[in-house]
Amino acid sequence: MKKIDFHIHTVPTISDSHFIFSLEKFSEYVDSAELDAIAITNHDMFDLEQFNEIAARLGCVVFPGIEINLGKGHILLISENSNLEDFQLKTLAVSEKINAIGDSINVDELIDIFGDLNNYLLIPHYEKKPAVSKDTLIKIGRFISAGEVDSPKKFIRMTKDETEITPVIFSDVRISENMNKFPSRHTYIDCGDISLNSLKFSLREKKVALSRSDGNSLFQVFDDGQKISTGLNIVFGERSSGKTETLAQISNEFENVKYISQFSLVQRDDANYEKEFNADVARKKSTFADKHLNPLKTVLDDILSVDIEVNRRMVEDYLETLLKLAEETKKRDAFSNVALFNETQFEVSLDKGLSELIGSVRQLIENIEYREIVNKHVDVDALKALACELIELLWSKTYERNKKILANDVVRDVKGKLQLRTSATQIKDVDLYKVMIEHKKAIRFNKIVKLLQVEKIIFEENFQGFKVTCKQRAFTGAGEIKNVSGLKVAFSDAYREYASPYKYLDALKKNEALTPSEFYKYFSCIEYEILNKDGFKVSGGERSEFRLLQEIKDAQNYDFLLIDEPESSFDNLFLKSEVNQMLKEISKTMPVVVVTHNSTVGASINADYIIYTAKEIEGGRIVYRRYSGHPADNELFSIDGKKINNFQVTMNSLEAGEDAYLKRSGGYESIKNRT
Repeated sequence: MKKIDFHIHTVPTISDSHFIFSLEKFSEYVDSAELDAIAITNHDMFDLEQFNEIAARLGCVVFPGIEINLGKGHILLISENSNLEDFQLKTLAVSEKINAIGDSINVDELIDIFGDLNNYLLIPHYEKKPAVSKDTLIKIGRFISAGEVDSPKKFIRMTKDETEITPVIFSDVRISENMNKFPSRHTYIDCGDISLNSLKFSLREKKVALSRSDGNSLFQVFDDGQKISTGLNIVFGERSSGKTETLAQISNEFENVKYISQFSLVQRDDANYEKEFNADVARKKSTFADKHLNPLKTVLDDILSVDIEVNRRMVEDYLETLLKLAEETKKRDAFSNVALFNETQFEVSLDKGLSELIGSVRQLIENIEYREIVNKHVDVDALKALACELIELLWSKTYERNKKILANDVVRDVKGKLQLRTSATQIKDVDLYKVMIEHKKAIRFNKIVKLLQVEKIIFEENFQGFKVTCKQRAFTGAGEIKNVSGLKVAFSDAYREYASPYKYLDALKKNEALTPSEFYKYFSCIEYEILNKDGFKVSGGERSEFRLLQEIKDAQNYDFLLIDEPESSFDNLFLKSEVNQMLKEISKTMPVVVVTHNSTVGASINADYIIYTAKEIEGGRIVYRRYSGHPADNELFSIDGKKINNFQVTMNSLEAGEDAYLKRSGGYESIKNRT
C-alpha cells in the first residue's frame, strides 16, 4: 500500500490566504507522515522552478499538478513527471484565464488547453466544497479516476457504494514556515509501482483505504500517527490525563464535528432551562409548524389585498352619487346626458380555473412514471383533443377579455373628458360583485383562523421512550406573539383586536415594523410538549435525557460525533438502554468518540477501539501519552512503542480497581442470593 497526498499548496494565490512557503517544513511533513508520493497542486498555476527544487529535496515521488477553478467547483489535474515544460505552458493558459476571484474555465476550455484528458489523473472535489457540478461531472466522467471527499465518513460510504466513484481524502495543506502541526488526511492505494497509469488503474478499481494495515476500520487522526476507529471509540484514563484534550484536538482537526461537551445538557436554573428547552424543541420542529400553517399563508396572500373599510366608503360614495344624480335629473346638460357619462365598466378577471384545468390535462398527457395506469383508463389521443379544445377556449376568453380591457380604457377616457365639461354629478364606479366577494372572504378568513385557534394536538411522535406532542391554540397575550416574532416590536395594540381575526390582521398591517410574509405566525400558537414513558410532562432530568438523545440523533448530519463524559449528567440505566443503543447504531455510519470513566458506557457498550490517556513522569517532567488498541487486546500500545496492560488500566479507570470491582461484585451476588 502506498501512502499519498495529492492536494498540496506551495504558492499563495488569489484563492488562498497569504502564507510563506518553507521547503524545510515540506521535507519535515513528508518524512513524518512517511508519504510515498505527493502532488503539487496550486490554484490555477504551476511553478516549474519551484517544482524542480521540491522534487530534488524530497525523498518521495513528486507529481506536477494544478487545482483548477472549473465552473463553480475545483478539480485536481495531475500529470506524469515528464515533459514539464509543456505542462507549464498549458498551465500558463489556465493562469491567463483565471486572474481574479470568481474567474473559472469551462470543460471545453479545459480540453482545448490540455488536449486528451486521458493523459492526466483527474480528481474533482466531489463531497467537498466547492464541489464540481453534476453537469460538469457528466461531461468529463469518463476521464475521472476518483473524487475528493473531506471526511472518513464520506470515504467509507463511497467505498461501500458500487455506484459511486472511488473516494480519496487529502490534506489540502498550505506548506508554510509557521506550521506547528501537520495534517493527518491521506489515502493509501494498492498500486504496486508509483506511476500515473498504475495509480489511475488502482483508483478505478477502488483499491483505496484509510490505513496501511487496518483497511477502513482505523484511520490516522493526529499528526503523531495516533489512529482511531471509523466506528465507536472509547477514551478513558485518570483525571487530567488528556481525555478532554483528545476530543478537542479531533474537533479542531476536522470540520463538521458534533461535539457534546461535559455538562452542556445538564439542567441549570429550572425556569430558564425549561424556556430554553422548549425553544430548542420548537426550533428543531419548526419545519412541521410551517407546514401546518402553510395553508394559512395562501389565505393571507389573498386576504391581504382586501380592505373592507375602503370597500364600505366606495359603496357609500356610489349610493350618495346615485341619489344626488337622481335629484339632478331635470338639471342635466348635453354632456351629462351622454350614455357613456355614467357607463359601468366591464368586469375583467383572469380565468384561473381554466388555466389550471389545462395544466392538469397536460400533466396527464406528459406523465411518464404512471403512464401505464393512465393509459388503462384514459385514451391519450382523447386527452390531447381535450387539451387543444380547452386551449382554444382559453384563447377565445383571453381575446374577449382583451376587448373588455380596451373598451374599459375607452369608457374611462370618455367619462373623464365629459366630467371636465359638466357640473353634473357622476356616479362613482364600484364593483359591487367584487365588494360582496371580498366581504365573504373576510368572513371565511375569520372562520379559518378561529379553527386554527381551537386547542388540539396536531402531531405526535414517539422517540426513544419519549413522546413529542405538538398542539395548536390561541395566543394568550401580546407577549407570546412578540416571542414568536423574535422582534422588538409591541403587539399590545394589535392584540386588542385578536378576537376578530380580520380586524387583527388590519391592525398588523398598520404596524410598519412588521413584515407581511411573517403574519401567518401571529394567528395561532404552535407549541410542543415532551412526555415521558408514563405520559407525564418531563421533569428537569428527563429534559436533559431527551436533549442528549436528540443531539445524538442530530449527529447524523455531521461527520464526527464527540461526547465528553455523559455519565456526569445521566444515570446508568438510561445510558445503558437508550444512549448505548443509539451510539452503537450511529457508529455504523460515522466515527464516534466517547470520553468516559464509567463502566456502563466504557465496557457495556462493546466499543470497536479504546484509547487510554496517561500522565506519566519521566526524567522529572510530565509526559502525556495515549495507549490504544482493541478492547480484547491484552496490551495497549502508544505511538512511541510503549505498552501497558489493558486489563489493569481498564479496571482502574472504569471499575475503581480490580479489588473494588470484586468486592462490589461479591456484594451484589450476596444480595441476589438472599432474594
